[in-house]
Amino acid sequence: MPLLFQANLHSTVWGGHRLPVLKGQAYTDEPVGESWEVSILPANDSVVATGVHAGQPLSSLIARYGAALVGRRVAERYGSELPLLVKFIDAEGDLSIQVHPGDRMAQERHGCMGKTEMWYVVEARPGASVLVGFERPLSASSYAAGIADGSFVHSLARYAVHAGDVFFIPAGRVHAICAGTLLCEVQQSSDVTYRIFDYHRRGLDGQPRQLHVEEAREAIDFSVHTDNRVCYDAPRQGRTGLVACESFEVQLLCARSPLHCDRRSADSFVVLSCVAGCCRVEVDAALGASLSGQAAVELTAGNSCLVPAAEAAYTVVPLGEGGVRVLEAVAR
Repeated sequence: MPLLFQANLHSTVWGGHRLPVLKGQAYTDEPVGESWEVSILPANDSVVATGVHAGQPLSSLIARYGAALVGRRVAERYGSELPLLVKFIDAEGDLSIQVHPGDRMAQERHGCMGKTEMWYVVEARPGASVLVGFERPLSASSYAAGIADGSFVHSLARYAVHAGDVFFIPAGRVHAICAGTLLCEVQQSSDVTYRIFDYHRRGLDGQPRQLHVEEAREAIDFSVHTDNRVCYDAPRQGRTGLVACESFEVQLLCARSPLHCDRRSADSFVVLSCVAGCCRVEVDAALGASLSGQAAVELTAGNSCLVPAAEAAYTVVPLGEGGVRVLEAVAR
């Protein structure tokens, strides 16, 4: 039942070397910044790795199985689109300071949905941090001057990060992942990013990276928010809610013994991303394995699977000592 996908790694100027290791790939000197876990965006369609559908793109399975895979409610709202994109991001260097447009602006300018996202920090080196939102008020009129003299950066709120930290970044909120941070990102299915400042850095092609200062100004929410970090209590055994917004819901599953989950009432596909430890995901026997041809898959930290909506009753079985932590994401 759970679908595993082939590795889809992206080289970036700020990337590191941890993701190929997590994916069981050969070490490379090339900086790898992102692993696209589940996606049907053009040129980045996830390809099934195992089972009866091995080698097939996820988009073709959605076209074939429809609501049985994505959920009736999701199919009615999004059609043949997969509304979520899940990534692991390894920041060896600082990412650009950036913002994403909301649904209306993204549809008008780019013909796609906007990008609200959340982060779960998997690993953080000493001193690692992220930038999320404004620390002090900044008006739209003073934005250009702040970009010109560099003071814009100092108006942002910086958070020291540790493994297990969670942040919610709605569309319009300025942000940047900084050096030393490895995280899992759940987001709307969009690749529209407006770079505001990029440290005068050149890309892998040796050319200056494009900035989108004016587009960003139109997209930015200049309000000061104090709720950028998500506070939660992780149970020894069970689940806890992390983020619930208009586009998606993410819960954290903590298991030291088998943990049964039934998410069929969500009427959505489920993406499970292992963020600590390792586990086996077993579909309930009564549901069989009609889509993937396999009733169980194993996940290690840094890897994900997709559970079809019609079969979204499963058990997370921890493997090894110390238990396992898994992010569970569904579309809304």
